[in-house]
Amino acid sequence: MTALARIDRRTSTCPHDCPSVCALDVEVIDGRTVGRVRGSARHSYTAGVVCAKVARYAERIHHPDRLTRPLARTGPKGSGRFAPVSWDEALGRTAEAFRAAEALHGPESVWPYYYAGTMGLVMRDGINRLRHAKGYSGQFSTICTTLAWSGYVAGTGRLAGVDPREIAESDCVVIWGTNPVHTQVNLMTHVQAARKARGATVVAVDIYDNPTMRQADLALLLRPGTDGALACAVMHVLFRDGLADRAYMARYTDCPEALEAHLRTRDPAWAAAITGLPVAEIERFAHLVGTTKNTFFRLGYGFARSRNGAANMHAALCIPAVTGAWQHRGGGAFHSNSGVFGIDKRLIEGLDAVRPGTRMLDQSQVGRVLTGDAEALRGGPPVTAMLVQNTNPVSVAPEQERVKRGFARDDLFVCVHEQFMTETARMADIVLPATMFLEHDDLYTGGGQQHIQLGLKRIEPPEHCRSNHEVVTALAERLGAAHPGFAMSPRALIDATLRASGRGTLAEMEPENFLDAQPPWERAHFLDGFGHPDGRFHFRPDWPSVPVAKDGPRGPAMPALPDHWEAPLMAATPRHPFRLATSPARSFLNSSFTETPTSRARERHPTVMIHPEDAGPLGIGEGAWVRLVNERGAVTLRATLFPGLRRGVLIAESIWPNDAYPDGRGINTLTGADAPAPFGGAAFHDNHVAVEAVAAPA
Repeated sequence: MTALARIDRRTSTCPHDCPSVCALDVEVIDGRTVGRVRGSARHSYTAGVVCAKVARYAERIHHPDRLTRPLARTGPKGSGRFAPVSWDEALGRTAEAFRAAEALHGPESVWPYYYAGTMGLVMRDGINRLRHAKGYSGQFSTICTTLAWSGYVAGTGRLAGVDPREIAESDCVVIWGTNPVHTQVNLMTHVQAARKARGATVVAVDIYDNPTMRQADLALLLRPGTDGALACAVMHVLFRDGLADRAYMARYTDCPEALEAHLRTRDPAWAAAITGLPVAEIERFAHLVGTTKNTFFRLGYGFARSRNGAANMHAALCIPAVTGAWQHRGGGAFHSNSGVFGIDKRLIEGLDAVRPGTRMLDQSQVGRVLTGDAEALRGGPPVTAMLVQNTNPVSVAPEQERVKRGFARDDLFVCVHEQFMTETARMADIVLPATMFLEHDDLYTGGGQQHIQLGLKRIEPPEHCRSNHEVVTALAERLGAAHPGFAMSPRALIDATLRASGRGTLAEMEPENFLDAQPPWERAHFLDGFGHPDGRFHFRPDWPSVPVAKDGPRGPAMPALPDHWEAPLMAATPRHPFRLATSPARSFLNSSFTETPTSRARERHPTVMIHPEDAGPLGIGEGAWVRLVNERGAVTLRATLFPGLRRGVLIAESIWPNDAYPDGRGINTLTGADAPAPFGGAAFHDNHVAVEAVAAPA
């Protein structure tokens, strides 16, 4: 008789780059195998819900193609030819290459490169401790948040907002520039609670008819990059029709009279010509938010991923300041709570070892850095050695062809620490097998909610897989890098970090697994003043002084007041008449989950959505092969005819691996790495392209 398997249910935290940062209940079978993964019902934001891709996590953690041995390249770069080596040899070769780079060009020729494949503070950010201890080049992490955070903090002065659980107390919820049905399903849990309990009206603002738009009572379908025009027209109506809260603005904002005068010419007819929206829809939206004082504006990242994205974020954020929605329960705005946690990361990141004057290289411009662009290199030496953790730049970074050329350099040594043989790993000299989140200890903060959370080790990893912390400390030992954090275990780092942050201890947090860090109601609603020195919301930001992590102002001067800012957009032209956005797919998360069979099966293959009235004159039918072309290159994929977008707009839900395309060129071949105002960022949804029908690939 076969013995019954022992199933333990253990707590954890989803490590992936999603604002929900779900608290998890995980089945562990016989102490070594992961079973079902559920959202924690004890956690007030997760509320028992988790996305389908994480629910199937056993498929990923026990995947047969997972990397489980250190590898050394034996063929040309990108050939995929590797041979197993010992950990000692792999780390030794890496340390030797880093020492050689430093001897030839100085420590700034080594660039530790990372991002958000895990959001755990120990495993994600510990690479910076090695960077700072050795004086290696810094990283300006622009690829995700810079544009959105700049626009939000320009208004509020602080990266925080209304408790997202207050959505359940709202009578109107505006979901602007995000598709949470694809990207943060927990948000929809709270939206549906407001609908059920209060009959709340749901508004969605986006550039295509996605699943979130289909659940809305009012779906506003814009042209890309025109959100600022909609926001201005809404505020015009609020002032015009006596729906602006003048008493609130007099007390809490900087220049309401100047804003009102500025908006007199920004009426709905003006905005309709820019956005493609009917005047009646703009009027309806304005009256809805003007008469529903507890309107909750949930502002996403997507609409900020254009070259005018920071201005658009700020313009949308100004609406609840005009209505005074911040004064009411369930009213105001929320983008990210990343500024409320107060985590002291000196030990994790080695911040006490930062060397003043070390150059900062732009993460989004990795292709330019590696191909020797003097401006991208900040006038310093070439990068000749890299350690890559938690990211896959050969797939996800802009200007993909340039990124590929950079990683193909024979004089560039690359060590990639990964879970699967990604496009970037295939370009490496050394590939190291990494643990997954249930195989190591870590600490998390939830940008889309308000909890500090633990993700502690629940199973043993495959024999030869090591955590990011283990790799960083092992390299530090071989390189002679000194810092107390290198001698500490992940649990010790977590405990010390909690103590230094005034958040208790690991032992105190471990029984519950999370800590609610939501600020008091008055502070979350900025009723004790906004985060600027004058305590007011800024309709007129001092853009160069916006308090976000930055590497100096970039790009042209920003609009002084909320506006539609057309100038920086990658506008359609006769040669490139379409606007392309690379929106998130439901079953992938950046380049994660692209290796799991169920995610691949659900997404099927790369496609581009094109309006039938645009497709017809080009001779493009459903499922036809097309080529998208601009100055940066060409991508071949299949067309799907889709009426749920404005004419002249294309949507390619991504990110598919490069080898899913017949010519091996992924969608980020078409995206640019120029640095938008005010502090840079990646404008993934702001591309002009031409479309042409092509024969089916052989």
